[in-house]
Amino acid sequence: MKLKINKDKCLGCGMCVSINNDVFNFEDDGLANVNNQNITDLNIEEVKEAKNSCPVSAIEEINENLKD
Repeated sequence: MKLKINKDKCLGCGMCVSINNDVFNFEDDGLANVNNQNITDLNIEEVKEAKNSCPVSAIEEINENLKD
């Protein structure tokens, strides 16, 4: 699983950061950022919970078969 934050949607509410702050954090602009290198088999369920908990669906899964 590889994710990105849609900066046009992100409110900076911190829901994702509160669920897993190893994968999600805040950038200087106050919006969320995702560190895909920290997604592991051990935290994948928390990552999915964070994605599904975003109130504006700003956490988007990237199709790894397509270029970003």
